[in-house]
Amino acid sequence: MSKTIMWFRKDLRLDDNTAFNKMIEQSKKTEELICIFQLNPLQFLENSYNQEAFFCSLSNFYEHLKTHHITLHFLYGNVAESFSELKKAYPDWRTIYFNKDERGFGRERDQQMLDSFESMAIQVNAYQDSHLHGVEEIKKPTNESYKVFTPYYKKWMQMPKRPYEKMSKHSQSFVTLTHPLFHRGEKEFRKIVEKIALPFDYECGEDVAENVLKEFISKHLQDYQKARDYPALDQTSKLSRFLRTGEISIRKIWHALNAEPESDGRQTFISELCWRDFYNMIYFENPIQKTQEIKEQYRQLKWQDNQELFERWKNGQTGFPIVDAAMRQLNQTGWMHNRLRMIVASFLTKDLMIDWRWGEKYFQQKLIDYDSASNIGGWQWAASTGTDAVPYFRIFNPTRQSEKFDHHGDFIRQFIPELKHVPNEYIHEPNKMPLALQEKNGLSIGKDYPEPIVEHSKIRSEVLDFFKASIT
Repeated sequence: MSKTIMWFRKDLRLDDNTAFNKMIEQSKKTEELICIFQLNPLQFLENSYNQEAFFCSLSNFYEHLKTHHITLHFLYGNVAESFSELKKAYPDWRTIYFNKDERGFGRERDQQMLDSFESMAIQVNAYQDSHLHGVEEIKKPTNESYKVFTPYYKKWMQMPKRPYEKMSKHSQSFVTLTHPLFHRGEKEFRKIVEKIALPFDYECGEDVAENVLKEFISKHLQDYQKARDYPALDQTSKLSRFLRTGEISIRKIWHALNAEPESDGRQTFISELCWRDFYNMIYFENPIQKTQEIKEQYRQLKWQDNQELFERWKNGQTGFPIVDAAMRQLNQTGWMHNRLRMIVASFLTKDLMIDWRWGEKYFQQKLIDYDSASNIGGWQWAASTGTDAVPYFRIFNPTRQSEKFDHHGDFIRQFIPELKHVPNEYIHEPNKMPLALQEKNGLSIGKDYPEPIVEHSKIRSEVLDFFKASIT
């Protein structure tokens, strides 16, 4: 009896899983179906909320599969060697199904494995499952790729979207194998799970993701356009972490949105889904973008190498309350409000003139919804080095941003308890509080909360000179 493998990656669900559904539809009753997850230590990160959260989701999925009488088998080590050893152990393995990665490390791995599978005479069935449109689907009339979002969005909206498909019913036999390869993989998986020590609650799984989607649509979608920019309101979708692990299908979200009446909030959220596809395409077109600026004229920028200021930024000790509250939210919860991601990225790259790569790498460690394409795209946008990025002469004023999007300081007080009793008129610039008022409120600026580490009003001319120097 021949064996067919389903290789799970960032698609931890059975519902509307393209590769899984195709395997069910196309395999014969005489085939034995095997589910695999390959653990590659090259992808592991030290001290990473990102990784620990993913393995929470993977552990949940492992248990969920059991309820469907499916065993998830683990391989560990070099990916090519793992599957080569598997073929030697099971020569009757003939076919593999998986949802492919289109950019970054995953794309390189998949290209390598296509050659490896061909050499082993394994039939490959690979599908684009993670985005509404793949990296090469949206093109200009000249067949060139877009570099600017707005025309990409217009074309994207015109393109038909694939339907949402529930898990296919099946009568095939999923088997449990007991080879030493899987014993080792299981042992390594258990080691990773046992070390998980997230300092916050982390709910995961297909059912949780579906409930989050339903709650967002019923309570927050209509007002999303206005409310999404105010962190104290907490009215963003919170779906990004489930898309990152594949615990919910992007088509399921699209289907749910299109069942709702037209509104500004609905259209704004749809545009966010388009941004996700856009950045995925940009990463495909610029495979070096994690380590190099997309705009060539800015590749010679001499960023500040100031570890002390970077640590102050990381720990929420800059003296700019909205920046500090945002960073503390990240450190305490593994998540940051989208408006705040732009503010802190602008502050690091423009006010401190520290390399955007430092910030991107820190976000990779801390964000439970880390997506390389969107994260790199966002950082290069803020640093003015990416495609369709904010112009270098546009510099976020953290105080004005704070006044506009956290007017009464509710969010600031939530994450900076030392500013809890600061009057509203000083909440955005506590360093301007008179000493008598500081004493009255039991607060000493410079001791209990830091003075601003830079003078924003004087930074603009330095930033302009910094960027102009790389152009001339």
